[in-house]
Amino acid sequence: MNKRPKVWFENLQGYVHDSLRLEAVRRFAVNQVPVLEPAPWKEYAAELRNKIWSRLGTVYDGKLDLDYKEHGTIKMKGYSIRKVTYQSRPGVHVTATLYVPNGRGPFPAVINMHGHWAQGRLAARVQQCGHLLAMNGYVCLSVDAWGSGERSSVHGEYEYHGGNLGGSVMNLGETLMGAQVVDNMRGVDLLASLKYVNAKKIGATGASGGGNQTMWLAAMDERIKAAVPVVSVGSFESYVGRVNCVCELLPDGLTLTEESGVLALAAPRALKICNCLKDTNPTFYPAEMLRSYRPAEGVYRRLKADDCLSYQVFNLEHGYWPEIQEAMFGWFELHLKGKGLGMPKAFKALEVVPEDQMMIYEKGKRDKKIKTILEYCSERSGEFRKAMLKRSSFSEDRKRDELASVLRAEQPLEPMVHEYETQDGWHRLCIETTCGKMLPLLVKNVKNPSGYIIFAHPDGMNAVPDEPVEKALKEGCCVALVDLSGTGQTAGSMDSRMPFHELSRGFLWLGRTVIGEWARELDCVNSALRLWFDADRVSLYGYRETGIAALSCAALFGEVDGVTLNDAPLSYQFVARGIPDYFTMALHVPGFLKWGDLSLAAALAKCPVRYVKPVLSDGTAVCEIEYGVWQKEFNAMRKKCHIDAGGMEILSE
Repeated sequence: MNKRPKVWFENLQGYVHDSLRLEAVRRFAVNQVPVLEPAPWKEYAAELRNKIWSRLGTVYDGKLDLDYKEHGTIKMKGYSIRKVTYQSRPGVHVTATLYVPNGRGPFPAVINMHGHWAQGRLAARVQQCGHLLAMNGYVCLSVDAWGSGERSSVHGEYEYHGGNLGGSVMNLGETLMGAQVVDNMRGVDLLASLKYVNAKKIGATGASGGGNQTMWLAAMDERIKAAVPVVSVGSFESYVGRVNCVCELLPDGLTLTEESGVLALAAPRALKICNCLKDTNPTFYPAEMLRSYRPAEGVYRRLKADDCLSYQVFNLEHGYWPEIQEAMFGWFELHLKGKGLGMPKAFKALEVVPEDQMMIYEKGKRDKKIKTILEYCSERSGEFRKAMLKRSSFSEDRKRDELASVLRAEQPLEPMVHEYETQDGWHRLCIETTCGKMLPLLVKNVKNPSGYIIFAHPDGMNAVPDEPVEKALKEGCCVALVDLSGTGQTAGSMDSRMPFHELSRGFLWLGRTVIGEWARELDCVNSALRLWFDADRVSLYGYRETGIAALSCAALFGEVDGVTLNDAPLSYQFVARGIPDYFTMALHVPGFLKWGDLSLAAALAKCPVRYVKPVLSDGTAVCEIEYGVWQKEFNAMRKKCHIDAGGMEILSE
């Protein structure tokens, strides 16, 4: 590969991260929870819940048949453990454990949600809450989060349900968080339906990711009378640029409210927050929790429910330790049984049941009705694709406006160009935008050019191969290489879990998407070339996810004379061959498949579209024998949009 000069002497490592963090700080200041009298607060809370439901994208149906099944019982001293399943959404069932005290009841009940322990409800630290509560007269329902425990992709093989697996749900217009909220609300439905449960005395608890679920369940379901979220409460601001799971992500969350607003939605019901001094995740530092606690405290005070809100900080590491369980137990004794003063209540050491004995199904022999994330995404994306392809026509203007909204990319960027010393024939430029973006750009000109080609790669401009660059120059095209946000010289160390994990989540919290931002940036580079070099013909060439951004740029903003996508997907349709890991978290766009697909975007581009070495959404290469089928779809979509310009071709190299 030819050596290419740097635009800047020093990389702007952390610049994008710091910019997002600063934007989150501003949103924290803006999103102050209002302190209102009871009547207006009730109206505000209802409106906020509706906005949250629209972002969660998942539908709760309390009238849906629970299809409740018991699959076996383990007898314990003073209580029993029942292995159960129930239906959460149509065709989606939850695996769970029901801990039931001996006797007729009715007993108060607690729904127990686990954190990021891959064994889910089977893990010892999760079981402990169930045993403790049942031994002391509570019914406890412990549920497996989607993609965990016995709801993993392969039964008996535990996995991380976040990353691209949980992120893929967003492309359907849903969220992993929303799925969990509905699963847990249906768990409350189940508890309320049991004759031996007092439906007016239901609590919720969990640690880490389970604590996050506890907070959201208490906010969204007013049947929860007392809640104890553990090592999970911080602030929305602190999620930006930090290592947290997709199941803790509310798209556009910081455009709506702050975490204090979610805590306040539990008012005036009982809420006790437990955090730990030795937690290693900055999001869950006690100081961060207090930033959300104090504004929520004002709401509780105005509603005259001061005694129903509390917090406790433990000199412990991240986890649901016995000391914290004692605090939880005392809180529930007061608010679900009316006993004591809510102080911690000690208990003896507990013995848990071996994980294999707690499983509902023999390893590898799970009932097919337990639909996995892989199966669900494959099925739903296929339904969306089928519905799109059956449509006889589309409104070009309406679909373009909808695409801008889906990508969160309504406003173009205005460029200001800074030029540095030319090096090795490359013009070294920096594009600065009015909103503070900084994009390094290399441009190599030729005499009497036939046009310009902008190259972008998710690994930065130095990852663009020499061959297409040299070919373009030989054919009389000028070449521009750009580092889009979070790539090349603007890449930082924020994505520790997987590429673009934190960047993608940061953008989404703030009401944007990576693909949408990259599309705006490519349009900005296009404008800069036309202004700075009087370019009259500009084409885009993107690799992998930046290919989708290039196509989106042409569809949204026009003034593009051609788009080439190399090693990019032909469709967002989910392929359930395993955990998706070929593309990065930059790929995901909430609601993209509800809007349409890439063939529709190509039609809106109104310019020639060329795929080189196309793949499916899991990275599987498309056989050349299938090229004709895909070309037919792309070209048919232009006719359905009543667009004559453009066309599509596929090349194997």
